[in-house]
Amino acid sequence: MKSFFIGLQFLTRLKLVNQTEWDIHDFGKSVVTFPLVGLVIGAFMALIYWLLVPYIPITLLALLLVVFEFLFTGGLHADGFMDTCDGLFSGRDRERKLEIMKDSRVGSNGVVGFVFLTLLKWQLIAHVNPTILLQFLFFMPIISRYSLVLSIRLFHYARPEGMGKAFAVYSPKQTLLWTTLIALLPAVYFHWLYAIFLGLGILINLVLNSYISKHLGGVTGDTYGFVIESSELLLVLAAVAVGITL
Repeated sequence: MKSFFIGLQFLTRLKLVNQTEWDIHDFGKSVVTFPLVGLVIGAFMALIYWLLVPYIPITLLALLLVVFEFLFTGGLHADGFMDTCDGLFSGRDRERKLEIMKDSRVGSNGVVGFVFLTLLKWQLIAHVNPTILLQFLFFMPIISRYSLVLSIRLFHYARPEGMGKAFAVYSPKQTLLWTTLIALLPAVYFHWLYAIFLGLGILINLVLNSYISKHLGGVTGDTYGFVIESSELLLVLAAVAVGITL
């Protein structure tokens, strides 16, 4: 449970147990619990939707859901998304891109990227077929946090050191096996709908991380956030498409 509480505290602002001492090995072990953290996020999002949908127009409710996820995660992934946009799309050489991403200041690419990310997630969620939206809100964060594990375990870390390096180095060797089993469990209840989105999430992750690795020589803690946010955006887009065919 300690690894779960560490993962929960790192990926969200929910602190069931306040971890004040961080052991780097425990930090790495927490990677196994990331899909479970995604389940917690998804449960809150689905609950908010279920409670408010009878009373609030879907356009406003979709915006509240987007804001809630940003706030609940402390903007962690959004920050990585903006930093990656600044560096990856700067048109500079590899080393300069990594330097730009390390800069705490947000540039124009990051601001523009974040604005479009927010607007698109908001409007796309509002247009998902209501018959699948509750289910989708529940399992989307599970898939995106499982995607984070794929980023950590399958792709080379671009920097010699960094917070993300601890995940890559100290996560257990069987991490991918256990997280895959956890990520597959919702398919028992959601069946083909979940299986489609899980497969799509894996494909999106591989494409995005391959592109990032080509331009940066690997992945970083910032690109972890970029892939999570981009994956969720593309998954919502897919949900709209699936909803149209139902």
